[in-house]
This record gives sequence, C-alpha cells and structure tokens, in this order.
Amino acid sequence: MSQPAITLYGAHWCPDCRRSKQFLGEHQIPYAWIDIERDQAAEERVIAMNEGKRIIPTIVFENGSFLTEPSNAELAAKLGLKTSASRHHYPFIIIGGGPAGLTAALYTAREGIDTLVIERAAFGGQAAATEKLDNMPGFPDGVAGIDFANRLRKQAERFGVELLQAQDVVGVTSHDNYHVVHTADGASYSACALLIATGSRYRRLGAPGERDYIGAGIHFCATCDGPFYRGKHVAVVGGGNSAAEESLLLTKFADKVTILVRKGEFQASRVVQDSVMENPKIQVRWRTDVQAFHGAQSKLTSVTLLDNRSGATEEMAVDGAFIFIGQDPNTGFLHGSGVHLNPWGFIATGHDLIHDPVYLAARPAGDAVFHEPVTLESSVPGIFAAGDVRSGSTKQVASAAGEGATAALLVREYLKMV
Repeated sequence: MSQPAITLYGAHWCPDCRRSKQFLGEHQIPYAWIDIERDQAAEERVIAMNEGKRIIPTIVFENGSFLTEPSNAELAAKLGLKTSASRHHYPFIIIGGGPAGLTAALYTAREGIDTLVIERAAFGGQAAATEKLDNMPGFPDGVAGIDFANRLRKQAERFGVELLQAQDVVGVTSHDNYHVVHTADGASYSACALLIATGSRYRRLGAPGERDYIGAGIHFCATCDGPFYRGKHVAVVGGGNSAAEESLLLTKFADKVTILVRKGEFQASRVVQDSVMENPKIQVRWRTDVQAFHGAQSKLTSVTLLDNRSGATEEMAVDGAFIFIGQDPNTGFLHGSGVHLNPWGFIATGHDLIHDPVYLAARPAGDAVFHEPVTLESSVPGIFAAGDVRSGSTKQVASAAGEGATAALLVREYLKMV
C-alpha cells in the first residue's frame, strides 16, 4: 500500500478533526492520522506551521501546503473536487452517485441526453466502501468495492456525464414542467426529469470501535460478505426478521453464528424463529448489548458484551460481526417536495404507490385525472426513484444497477412528452 499523500494532525477529542476525517472518509481519500497529544514532535510541528499557535486540525498535503481548521468547502476546493455545475438547467438530473445513479447516467448520456449527477460523498455509494463484491455478474474473482465504483464513474465520464460532488442537496421543488434541486451552497439546478438514487444508510450501534472496523470485520450484508467467513465464527446483532434470516444464510459459510438480541425474544416471523432455533450452528444470546468492538492489525477480533439483566460484561472472540438493526433512507431533503414516502421514509413508486391507501386518500374528490405513475415513477410526474432509496428494492448492487438502467429508459420516454 502506498503512503497516503495527506497527513491530518489532530486530537481524539477535537470535533473539527472528526469532521475532517469524516469528509475524507466519505470521499475515499487516504490520509495518515497523527494524534498530537501522543506525539510531541508532531505537536511541535503543528505549532511551528501555525506560527506558535496550537491549531487543529492541521492538514498537510503532498506538496507541503497545509490548511488549518478548514471547512468542508475549503477542503473540497483544495482537493479539486467539482462542487458547482457548468450550467443551471439540464434535461435530466440525478441525485445520488451510487450504482443506480451512475448506471442511469451512462444510459441517458449514451442517448444524447445531457445529464448531471449530484453526489454528496464518494461516487459508488455504499458499494465503494465494501471490501469486496463477490456476487456481481461479470467478475468471476470478485471485485473490490472501490475498484468497481471507480470503473463505473469512468464509464459514466466516458459518455459525457457531468459529475458534481461534495455537494449536499437540501430540497427539491417543482413548478410547471420543471423540477428544481437546491444545494447547500445556495445554488439551484433545474431539470425536466429527476431521478432520486440517494440510497439508504445502515443503522449503526454507535459503540466504540465500530467505525474503525467497518469493512474490516464489521458488515451489513450477509449476501455480500458472508462467503469471506467460511469455517469461522461470526456474530449477528439484531432481533428482527433481517437478523434472523441473514443468520440462517450465514450458516452456509460460517461454522458458528452467535445472534446477539437486546430483548428477550425475536421480533421476527414464527417460521423464521423456528428455523433459527433448530439450526445447530446458531447460538442465541438474549438480553445482550454490544458495548465495544476490538481488533488487531486493522481487523476485528472481539466484541465486548453486556448482559443487560445482570450488568455483567465479557469479551467474546469473533472473526466478523454483521449488524442488522435496520436501514434509514436518505430522503430527508424531500420533505415538502410532494414526493410520497412510505411510513419508513422510502420512496413509493409505480404499482406500490397506486395501492398505497395514504396516497389514494389524497385523491381530490371527483377528480378523474389522477397521476398513475409508471414503474419507478414517484407521486410527482417526472420524478423517478431507483436503488436502495425506493420502497421494495432488494438492497443489492446488481439490482440497483438494473433499476438505474430501467429508470433511464423510462426517463427517455418521459422527456419525449415534455
């Protein structure tokens, strides 16, 4: 592995240091972290660079230049990230640069439709942060998540897609035949058609060490990462259907699966519960909380457990941990947009939407003309959704890419009418 070209000097208690680390992590930019409270020479270096002042974070770049206490915007500019588009109107705008969004973009760009993709973090979405994708068609030996993301981005760029990153979308409004995307820097971009492909984020425990070992022992997808644990011991955190079902899947690979359930019972269907309890490879530990994750040589090795009845703690050795405590869609910016969300915040589309009782109840009395969306179209004509952000999606990279391609073809036909 090559030496990172960026060095971030800071301290563990510093919130601006954590923000800078988060920004670099979101954009998959490697850096070296030095805690100046543990390295006196580094502290003296920071003081010298800042003319006698102990200012953190201080971020030093490959050419020797540095920034102190930079905002995310300043960091983006320094790193050469494109944060403003070349114009303010496009036929088609995509919010989200994961597999669904980038696939849709390259399809529409090949059709000669000028396309803008807006992404807040690294292109590739959650797939970019996955250690290895072993179930992607066309990659018989698997492919590293970051490599897959980079290939997808280059493919989109080859067809002329305009990519805008390090930019948060804060709202979407519509008027006449236009949809307007509002970004955090105060800019607005309009389009005739819009695709929302912002994905979802796995809920995390927030326990110490969790962030350090994501992708290096801590996972959120048994289908994706279970095969790496053949013959090993894994822990599963959660007590719902997903945790129970994914535990059964993991028994195809792991020799032992320990399910850690906070409550005294599963919140899963009876059939799934019975299958779990009858499986000799599965052990269930009730009333158990995860307090911390530990590792060595950048790999998870154990978890600290708390018996929430007795208060007793212990450390359990594991090779991997899978967390299934739910997902939250990235749809907060859609409030007030008119796009209908299901009770869990995912975007309802097509068939599911026209059978949604809440949506149907909004039909004006006696109104014979009511929007009946096509597949992947939302409650607002011309706004589509694809990938993990959509209600009913399978939360798999291959299907997200497929939905992106489908959405692109639907957009192509929609644009012929506006």
